[in-house]
Order: sequence, then structure tokens, then C-alpha cells
Amino acid sequence: MSHDHHHCCGVSTNIEDYFLTRRQFLNRVGLGLGALGLATLLPSDLLAAPAATALNPLAPRLPPLPGKAKSVIHIFAQGAPSHVDTWDPKPALSRMDGKTLPDGGIAMGSPFKFTKMGQSGTEVCELFPNLGQHIDDMAVIRSMYTDIPAHDVATVFMNTGSLRIPKPSMGSWVIYGLGTENQNLPGFISLRSGGLPPGGAANYQAAFLPGVYQGSSVNTQAQSVQQMIQNIRNQYLAPAEQRRQINFVHQLDEIQAHNLANEAALETRLNSYEVAFRMQAESTDVFDISKEPESVRAAYGNTPQGKQLLIARRLVERGVRFVQAWHDGWDHHDKLQERITVKAGEIDKPLAALMTDLKQRGLLDSTLVIWGGEFGRKPTKDRNGYDEPGRDHNNKAFCTWMAGGGVKGGIVHGATDEFGAEAIKDKVHVHDLHATILQCLGFDHTKLTYRFNGRDFRLTDVAGNVVQPLLA
Repeated sequence: MSHDHHHCCGVSTNIEDYFLTRRQFLNRVGLGLGALGLATLLPSDLLAAPAATALNPLAPRLPPLPGKAKSVIHIFAQGAPSHVDTWDPKPALSRMDGKTLPDGGIAMGSPFKFTKMGQSGTEVCELFPNLGQHIDDMAVIRSMYTDIPAHDVATVFMNTGSLRIPKPSMGSWVIYGLGTENQNLPGFISLRSGGLPPGGAANYQAAFLPGVYQGSSVNTQAQSVQQMIQNIRNQYLAPAEQRRQINFVHQLDEIQAHNLANEAALETRLNSYEVAFRMQAESTDVFDISKEPESVRAAYGNTPQGKQLLIARRLVERGVRFVQAWHDGWDHHDKLQERITVKAGEIDKPLAALMTDLKQRGLLDSTLVIWGGEFGRKPTKDRNGYDEPGRDHNNKAFCTWMAGGGVKGGIVHGATDEFGAEAIKDKVHVHDLHATILQCLGFDHTKLTYRFNGRDFRLTDVAGNVVQPLLA
């Protein structure tokens, strides 16, 4: 008799039996005779339950192709920055200022000057004097376009490649493909300064991918590390006792999984407990920027964006695979000159400091840095006729730039028409951008797939072409 089981009247009271559902009970009793018959037909080695293999879904993996980028920092300029006032100079628009354009709108020339910078001679807006120092590392895409000029939809689309069906975000796809270097921190972290972005958690969801690949959202505007990452430290139980409890819950889960097939919600919950347990030691350290030298903190600036991008560098340095930094407030329908000056001023110094810092630490070659919004703005004055006008939404043209891992620096790709109304040369759709990002990381975007509902899904849906001129 096994010491693990007690028998009473020939009925086993294994611990599993306490977790029987009615359906399982009927299945077990009803199928018993059939199973006896089957047992005489099948070889004995097929009847034994396979040993549970506890593979770590977040273990670091090599990509199938050579990829220079090992991690990503995506700065999301949410609200849709005006491309003609940031990275796409239009002298013809300035000459038409105040006149009627062919589309019937009143032309609004940019109030900002553009100057050639770096050895590449790329034109940089006066709003970015610090960032312009890095123009030779940057590939500026002037021919982006997207499908729908509505903030919620376009923001989620930029992150997930999906307009309607909930699909995994780019960060989730990346850690599904590559795992992550640091097992004591989430592999995908979304940093925000305040509330949730338009579209909410859909921007960093795992959707139908296993929940272990979803992003962890952190509000970097919180005053202390403890407020940033709440409920991580357990004040009542020592680590050994916590570990014992988590292991016990895992055992119960394995019984449940064996009986019911894997329960996705339960797996996700257990994975989050596991990550939270391991984060106790490292998370408070990585988010504590007071551990940085004063000179480094000064370079980034004592501002929400400075703090956020310094944390982003600390995360990537410690092996976090995908970091997103949200910089919202770029929706300028009125007072464009005043408001865009404020927004650009918030990001210019911190982002330049991030570029310098990554380069000095030898991390820029392996870190893909991306900046951009969800769509662009029109070259005409906002149709609401504000006294101090801004610009309306425009999904036909906007700018994104990339630098670092796998990207050719000092180049401009594509072009809009003479007024900046529409991308017309070497156009780059959101799916094309995603395909190119995955290529930098060592993936053929058509082959990084996950089977769900009988179909192989991918980040780029059924579209997307790698933009080869952007690659180093």
C-alpha cells in the first residue's frame, strides 16, 4: 500500500479528490469501465501521466535571426504631436500662411525654425536643442500613416496593431519571443506619469497570449518607491514562509490543471504572485533614483519625464526587455505655439540625457529607442477657429524616430507633400513600423505567431513590410 494514500472501503481519498467537480466525478465514474477496456489495448507507457515540466516562460531566449537590439524603450508622445512643428519642416506651408490651401483649410505655417544639425545635416526644430545633438544616431521617419484619427483607437493600434479585436501589445509579443534577462522584475513595464492612457490597459495587455506576458503598469509620478509599487513587501511573513505558501498554491494549481486543463486566469494570477514575490528584493532598488549620482539626476532633470526616463534606463540596464514611457498632452487644437513649446521642453533634455547615458554605458547599440505618437496634425488651422489656433487630427501623415539597436543613424526616411498633409514617398504604415522593430530584435514578423481560436495570429496581422533602409 502506498504511504501517500489512505484506503477506506476501496475508495482512494487522495488530496486530488477534494477538488473534484460534479462533472469530473461523473466523468471519472462513467468513463471508468471504458478506461479499463482501453487499458488492455494501449501500451503501458502511454497510460502513465507525463511528468510536469515547469518550464519558465520568461527565461531569456535567443531570437531566430541576428538582432542587434536586446531591449526596447518606447517613448509614447500621446495625443498626436504635430509633425510639421517637430520633425517635418515645411517652408512652402510657411509661405502660404493665412492663405487657403487646396483642401479648403487656412494654411498655418509653423512658428518654429528648423536648423541643420550633426554631420548628417538633418533639419531639427528649435524645440529640440538637446535632442538635436543626437541627430546622427537617429532615423527620422517622415512618412508614417495610420488608419483612424481617433485617440483611443489609434493609441491602442500603435501598441497592438489591432483596431477592433483585443490583441497582445508589442511589448507582450517581444517577451513572448525573447523572454527577459531579469527574473526578479517583470519583462515588460509601462511607465506612466499619472492616470491611464486613452484605451487604458488595452495598451499593455497580453490578450490571448498567456497572462505572464502582460505589461506591468507603474505610476512614476508617485512620490515614493513604496507608492509606485504598492503591495510588494509583505510586512507579516518572512520570505521563507511566503515561498512555502506560494509553492503550496502551485501544487494545488497543478492538481487543478491536471483535472481541468490549464485555467488561464488562474495561471496568470499565480504568475503575478510569483513575480511579486521575486520583486521584493530588486524592485525597490531599481525604482529608487536617489541611488544615482547627483550629476546623473541633474542631467535628466528633476521633472516627471526626467525621473521616468532615468527609471527606464535603470530598468533596461538590469535586464528588463521592454519599457514604455508615456508622455501625454500632445493634443493641441488651440494655443499650439505655447503648448507644444511646453511639451517639447518637458522631453528634450531628459530624452537627450537618456541617449547620452545609454551611449556612455555601452547600451545604445543593444537598446532600440523609439519616439512617436499615434497620428499627426493637419497643416491648416483648427476648424473651430480659436483665437490662438492649433491643428486638427491627421491620420495621413506623422513622424516617428528610432535610434540605437539595429537602426541606421543620421537618416531621414520618406516624405509628405509640400504642405505636410499626406505621406507620399516611401510611406510607412503602423504594421510596417512593427515589422521593422521586430526585425531589429531578430524576428521575422510573419513567423512570430501564436495560435488562438484556430488561427495563427501575429503583431502585424496579415500585413507589414520591413523598412530596410532604416536598418543598419
